[in-house]
Amino acid sequence: MDELVWERPEPPARATPAPLSRARIVETACELADSGGLEAVSLRKVAAALGAGPMRLYGYLDTKEELLDLMADAVYGEIPLPDPDTERLAALRALAHGTRTAAHRHPWFADLIGGRPGLGPNALAHLEASLAAAIGEAGVEDAMITVSTVHAYVAGAVRSELRERRLASDTGLDEEAWQRASGPYLVRMFATGRYPTLARTVYEAEHPDADTVFATGLERVLAGLTR
Repeated sequence: MDELVWERPEPPARATPAPLSRARIVETACELADSGGLEAVSLRKVAAALGAGPMRLYGYLDTKEELLDLMADAVYGEIPLPDPDTERLAALRALAHGTRTAAHRHPWFADLIGGRPGLGPNALAHLEASLAAAIGEAGVEDAMITVSTVHAYVAGAVRSELRERRLASDTGLDEEAWQRASGPYLVRMFATGRYPTLARTVYEAEHPDADTVFATGLERVLAGLTR
């Protein structure tokens, strides 16, 4: 198997008007994604932002997929890892909240987590900490299921939050404005009597903020996994 990007050495430094390194390439790509989403990232665009020719980047990585892997790993590196002696639920909780915070700081990160685990050093350290927290007195299989379940909850919740935020940005309507705009339609639909439970939920629920919803949902997931 060919060496992965994490194992390949960088080309020797060159005295040029636009010096490059893998770290600079990744940092620039992350900045482009922070301002314009993943669609703003390509090897050509990153090279242009660095003032270099696109072909020079191929000495540091082979494909855009490798660049995305490097970007995701850079964000994993921003997520604090719990101390080894942290109580297991507290560790899982901290990792979940840390992942959410990182995704809110870099919204594109939510689109890169999930599926196959990351193989970069920071992603592996995050997975190692997650499994170490989950394993406790359970077996490896149980720990894998626990980590996978918590990860699925975090990824789904964060994507939903960010989708809501993007919609508000695209339409200019925050949640309150959206509710005012859609309210008359929902009132008419509820009046048909076909959605009694939904109507009760809309009228009676407190509708807490996103932080509370995420934290409460996470606690229910953790409680279910450890029961």
